[in-house]
Formats: sequence, structure tokens, C-alpha cells
Amino acid sequence: MLNNIKAAIIDLDGTMLDTAPDFHVAVNRMRADLGLTPLAMQTIVNFVGKGSENLIRRVLAVDYDEDGVTQYFDQALEAYQEHYLSINGDHARLYPQVIEGLQAMKAKGLRLACVTNKPIAFALPLMEKNGLYPYFDIIYGGDSLPKKKPDPLPLLQVCQDFSLVPAQVVAIGDSSNDALAARAAGCRVLTVPYGYNHGESIHDVDSDGIVSTLLDAAHQIS
Repeated sequence: MLNNIKAAIIDLDGTMLDTAPDFHVAVNRMRADLGLTPLAMQTIVNFVGKGSENLIRRVLAVDYDEDGVTQYFDQALEAYQEHYLSINGDHARLYPQVIEGLQAMKAKGLRLACVTNKPIAFALPLMEKNGLYPYFDIIYGGDSLPKKKPDPLPLLQVCQDFSLVPAQVVAIGDSSNDALAARAAGCRVLTVPYGYNHGESIHDVDSDGIVSTLLDAAHQIS
């Protein structure tokens, strides 16, 4: 059990929503615009988690050297963002017991924030479409603040917004980004085993425990 927790900071992609199918469609439409062949979904999933810019650089690096990535980056990012916005949430799905977990946390009196590296213009409509938006007091995207996860700044900002010390806040996510940000901020951290984590095992990530679902996470908080 995690004791004296007053708030939870929850990640979006790979934690609440399986958005890999959306990434798959948008990335491959962008690649088609550039005359490149499609990538497998798992390849793209392994690139997810550090924001759109990093995703596009890694996707381009499959075909181009560093100079080529730089040359095509702006064009590729613009095309990707247009394609993503046009299908945002169409292929995504909630992971099991996400809504039940959020309801259980709210019932315990926890304040909830969503901190994602996804641009806020993508995150908000996606959360609204899937019924997540009403549960959260605060939502920060990857471009909402000067730095994004794994930097602790977004988590520290939430602690300040909630007037809580970091030890009273737990971060819940699917990747080392979430755990590194939480540890650096002084927050507790729980991880889920079903997300992306850059294609690496979540068991190698330093956390206060692995929880099977957000409902399980709610049961671990007191």
C-alpha cells in the first residue's frame, strides 16, 4: 500500500488508452507522402513515449542518415500532425478497468491530473472522445510547459497546482519516462505492464510496484 497519497498523476498513451493503432495509421500515411514504405505497428510502438518530435525523428531514421532526418523533419512532422489530427482517437481504445479505476480514485478523494507527452491539441479531444476528460482537474500536454517527461518539471508543477508535497502524489504510467520523472520529482510511482515503454520490459523500471490495471492501482493507494 502507498500511504498518505492525496493525488495521482496519470499518463495517457499506453496507460489509459491504447493509441498505437492511431500512431500506426498516421505515421504510415506520412511515410506514404514521402514515398516511403509502411512500418509495422510494433516498430512504431517502440518509438512512442518521448513526444511527437522524437517519434518522427526515429521513424525517419529507419530510412535516412542524420542529414536526411534533418532535411525531411519539418515536412514529415507537419504531415504526421495533419494525419494524426484527422484520425485522432478513431482507432484507439481504453484499456480494461480504466474508468473503474478513475472512479475508485475519485471516490477515495484523490485529485487527478493527466500528464502526457502528447501535444495538448491532440490530448484534449482524445480524452473527451473516450470519456476521460471529466475525471481530471489538470491536464498537461508535452507542449504545455517548457519541459516534458522524463524531466520532473510537469510533475512538480502539478504538485504546486494542488498545493501538495511530492511525497503525497503518485505517478502512474507505462514507461521509464514516467518513473524517471516521478523519482526526480520525489513522487511515488506505480507502473502498468501492458503499455509501450519504448519496447523494453517494465520489470526493469524502478517503481513502487507494478499494477495490473488502474483499478488495481486505486486499491494500492490509501
